[in-house]
Amino acid sequence: MGDRAERLGRTLADSGVRNGDEVIVPSFGTADVAEAVRLAGAVPVFADIEADSYCLDPSAVSAAVTPRTAAIVPAHQFGHRADLAGIGETARRHGLLIVEFEESESTAAETLVRQENAAYLTARLKGVVTPEVAPGAGHTYQQYVVRIPGNGRPDRDAFALVLRSKGIPCRVPVQTPVHRMPRFRRPDSLTQPAWLPETERASDECLALPVEAGLRKRDLHRLAGACNALGGLLQPAA
Repeated sequence: MGDRAERLGRTLADSGVRNGDEVIVPSFGTADVAEAVRLAGAVPVFADIEADSYCLDPSAVSAAVTPRTAAIVPAHQFGHRADLAGIGETARRHGLLIVEFEESESTAAETLVRQENAAYLTARLKGVVTPEVAPGAGHTYQQYVVRIPGNGRPDRDAFALVLRSKGIPCRVPVQTPVHRMPRFRRPDSLTQPAWLPETERASDECLALPVEAGLRKRDLHRLAGACNALGGLLQPAA
């Protein structure tokens, strides 16, 4: 567990979250958030994400509230801010605590470079689904995550394999949703949903491409060209 997750656990405990309380968290992303909830003695309850932002879906959060719910942790995913206004409505209605979580921090200069590199790729990539930014949300592009069209995980993994063979680094941002990790599986249907459709779909389709500071325009041009050469070959299943 990272330092930020440990601080999150202490913040939850200091804010009144107690043993046996439930805290609504995303399953798509790092396990640190769920681990922090456990550190506070509480039970993580997993809710689904929005397809575009990869952050908690306010409607899924509302549906996950029970009499035992004490807090919500809307993680800002890949640098895209969660819908705090929508989630806040549920929190106010039920008197719940909201504690935000960001996986990492960066300087303004680093963020600006990533945003410029992301804009370059978004304007040039074809055949993949580029990141969308909700109005007013903002995006720091701590990861530049695209969706690979086709038949889910097999096509995504094949796409990544070809890029790596060309010397282009890429990574699967979420290999396994947290609710499917053995240490978080529970028989309680409230805390172990049978199916989080957008979470499952994102874990099968998403691929993170490089946009970090230090990349040259020719690196980005080469990346876009390699992706575009593959994009048209992968078509959604009929």
